Amino acid sequence: MSRRPHSHPRAHMEEEIRLIQNMRKRNPNEGLVMFWVKLLKRNYTRSVASLYQVMRRLGYFNKAAKKKPKYVPKPYEQKSHPGERVQIDCKYVPLKCTVGMTEERRFFQFTAIDEFSRQRYLEAFKENSSHSAAIFLQHAIEYFKFPIKYVQTDNGQEFTKYFGHDKRRETDPTLFQRVLCINGIVHKQIRAYTPRHNGKVERSHRKDNERFYSKHSFYSLADLQDQLKRYNREYNQTPMRPLGWKSPNQYLADYFNSKSVTDV
Repeated sequence: MSRRPHSHPRAHMEEEIRLIQNMRKRNPNEGLVMFWVKLLKRNYTRSVASLYQVMRRLGYFNKAAKKKPKYVPKPYEQKSHPGERVQIDCKYVPLKCTVGMTEERRFFQFTAIDEFSRQRYLEAFKENSSHSAAIFLQHAIEYFKFPIKYVQTDNGQEFTKYFGHDKRRETDPTLFQRVLCINGIVHKQIRAYTPRHNGKVERSHRKDNERFYSKHSFYSLADLQDQLKRYNREYNQTPMRPLGWKSPNQYLADYFNSKSVTDV
């Protein structure tokens, strides 16, 4: 038999419980502290901790809070051919691996990655301007051996004037957008503040920090560019699980070989 007492000498009296219940009916959404203050004005003498304990026993705080619906990403749209969509983004080169650089004077890495094959093109610049983005885009077009239909970017000022206050932004595109137009490429911009929509290039940048920038130092822009070329060449020759353990280069070669056999 349990020896736990059935009552406590300092337990709330029936009058106090009725007061709490009646007040709660009139103030159903009041916070605990403010509710306690209102009770004090009606000669309630207990502490806020005691009030919480008795209200919990009465069932006022036992209702499960509504949980925020868990974000469920949409199934990723698989691309069917090279160049169907290329993600482009720009990142800061970490200062810790650059010699003599400061926050005011630093390097930037532009990245283009083909969603179908994961083949990448990297290049470093002294500024993340639309001029740099336009030069990078032209070089990426020349690097990839397939036509590009869509280019997807965020809304950075190096790519678009989407967040600018210039009312001419619709009729006065950036240099980057002009190069897109000249080459017949459609510009797709992701929703603002949702970098996950550019997930492949964002993940690529995280891998760059782990595999490249954490192990190298650079003494000049030319030095960084040379090392980036070697790193990118190794990347495009590295087998990947999403590609069936083929490298991006091999995946592309197999795709074009199968197309040529089909055409014959």
